[in-house]
Amino acid sequence: MRQIAVLLWITVLGASGAEAQFTLEQVFSAPFPTSLTASPDGSRVAWVFDERGARNVWVADAPGFEGRRLTAFEGDDGTTIHSLAFSRDGRHIAFVRGDGPNRAGELPNPTSDPAGVEQALWVIDQGGEPRRITEPAASPLFTADGNAVLFVRRGRVWRVGLDADAEPEQLIHGRGSFGNLRLSPGGERLAFVSSRGAHSFVGVYDLGAKTVHYLDPAVDRDGSPAFSPDGSEVAFLRTPPVLERFLFVPSREGPPWSIRVASVENPGTSREVFRAEPGKGSVFSGTASPDQLHWTDDGRILFPWERTGYRHYYAVSAAGGEPEALTSGTFEIEYAVRDGQGGLIAATNQGDIDRRHLWRLTAGSAAEALTSGTGVETLPVAVQGGVAFLGGDGRRPLQPMVQTGGEARALAPEAFPADFPLEHMVDPEPVVFASADGMKIHGQLFRPAEGSASPGPGVLFLHGGSRRQMLLGWHYMGYYSNCYAFHQYLASRGFTVISVNYRSGTGYGMEFREALNYGASGAAEHQDVLGAGRTLADMAAVDGGRIGLWGGSYGGYLTAMGLSRASDLFAAGVDIHGVHDWNRTIQGFNPSYEPTHHPEAARLAFESSPLATVDGWRSPVLLVHGDDDRNVPFNETIELVEKLRELGVEHELLIFPDEVHGFLRHDNWLEVFRRSADFFERHLAK
Repeated sequence: MRQIAVLLWITVLGASGAEAQFTLEQVFSAPFPTSLTASPDGSRVAWVFDERGARNVWVADAPGFEGRRLTAFEGDDGTTIHSLAFSRDGRHIAFVRGDGPNRAGELPNPTSDPAGVEQALWVIDQGGEPRRITEPAASPLFTADGNAVLFVRRGRVWRVGLDADAEPEQLIHGRGSFGNLRLSPGGERLAFVSSRGAHSFVGVYDLGAKTVHYLDPAVDRDGSPAFSPDGSEVAFLRTPPVLERFLFVPSREGPPWSIRVASVENPGTSREVFRAEPGKGSVFSGTASPDQLHWTDDGRILFPWERTGYRHYYAVSAAGGEPEALTSGTFEIEYAVRDGQGGLIAATNQGDIDRRHLWRLTAGSAAEALTSGTGVETLPVAVQGGVAFLGGDGRRPLQPMVQTGGEARALAPEAFPADFPLEHMVDPEPVVFASADGMKIHGQLFRPAEGSASPGPGVLFLHGGSRRQMLLGWHYMGYYSNCYAFHQYLASRGFTVISVNYRSGTGYGMEFREALNYGASGAAEHQDVLGAGRTLADMAAVDGGRIGLWGGSYGGYLTAMGLSRASDLFAAGVDIHGVHDWNRTIQGFNPSYEPTHHPEAARLAFESSPLATVDGWRSPVLLVHGDDDRNVPFNETIELVEKLRELGVEHELLIFPDEVHGFLRHDNWLEVFRRSADFFERHLAK
């Protein structure tokens, strides 16, 4: 009983002995926005709010852009809403409710509902109620007249009218898996990508003639179709094929990619309008945007390229010629959309390496800053008179914002909870430290909200991906917004936290992202983990004997690496759906990968895995995994547990039946962080 009382006292008072300032429920209470999109004329903007697990569609109309909720779904059932699409006149909004199947054809069902779940297409008419149209469905796109929706079902293209009794019809029967649907400006043709294993084709379907033509088919991976303004031509990316991809290894250069243009009337041939140079930028690295190519009214094609080792945008004539750089410098363009004026609105870390701000990019003109300061602004869409985006800062979670000439303002301020503990949030500080092998690494430092007379515990956070960058503010991805909330909670309880932007992440250029010996080719990121741990240990406010680490996915991998190789430095860890044997995880992403075909690479991949050094694991660990994980095989955790049991290493389990990689239920996220906080306080607090 005395032990239980002590644990309860720790839970109430926190690691520093200070009273809890807020609860996990409070810091996780802000609605999280996704799928921000605008109507073609910019008069309407829509998004999805996840409010404690209940997802609903919201909309705001010009000129006032005052947000209101359009749907009334309730409950934390793990059912997502995504793929919002406007009709061309802005009167209809289509969306998909429910996620897609795993390779066994099973839809995610994190509540284990015995009645099952669905993935369905819904439509909302302006002024009307939401209507379920058909299931299953993905990637909706309205026809030009707005009277029907094109969508993807089981890799095929379908069409369904909006009438109550409309029956879906399959438009295209063919090989491959179809996606990347793009309608021509006149609406008479549909471009798509047919993925066929190691190669893919760009095709054009004529909705009137009901014919399909593939544009200059070859052995390459063709994709990212973009129609010319008059609809007579299609530009597309052509990247060289790789029969058996070895993933999670550096790829700094290779056979150059190109941009080609084909006539829809003469699809058998195409002309090359751009080819990347050998060396830097020869391997295509796209943005997170829905479109990689943008064909402007003045005959230019705008595209991303890492010619300098940093991802910038360039413009090339659709007739070919020398490309013109729209931006330059030691920063990255992460996201870009058309601005309605012949240019782009881009989210970049220009001049502010660990944040995001918005810039307008136009060929022939200098980039124009649209936002600045200590906030985070990203995922923009063009609206009448300005731009809508997701914006927040170090204290306030990201919310949908609009800026139309004056100061930016929230689209739905009333949705923000009154009891969110804004006054107790801490602003993270930028920190730069040396990895164990000397590389310069960036991170964010969360100091305890209230100081302590004696040194306290420290925790490292290692993000997933690894193609991610954590920021000096709340993150725009739901997974990492949750992680950021947890860091605020840990800081409120006396922990010092460093969030580590280790090598192979984004934001710092191609050579950092494609770091030599990273991942399955040598686990070089472990050097960054060691450097971050030693940086924490050297801080006056931190007890070097009470340092933990945690992370999910790739971050779970690095957590396991730290515990298996440096248990003398790391006293405890939380490993969430982590990678423990690279060869198994690579097969999960690329089923054609066969380790026996690459014996030396497979040997190195295993040696770069935590299981290779599990005999050195001594520190306790909490292992978390959902058994419907579509990214990291559940067997990764099963095998690690087998080894830890054999070694007698203290470990705890938190297993979610039927949950996926990025947990779908709000309550499950809360349980992850309740258990993680309790675990760290029991093993790191005095």
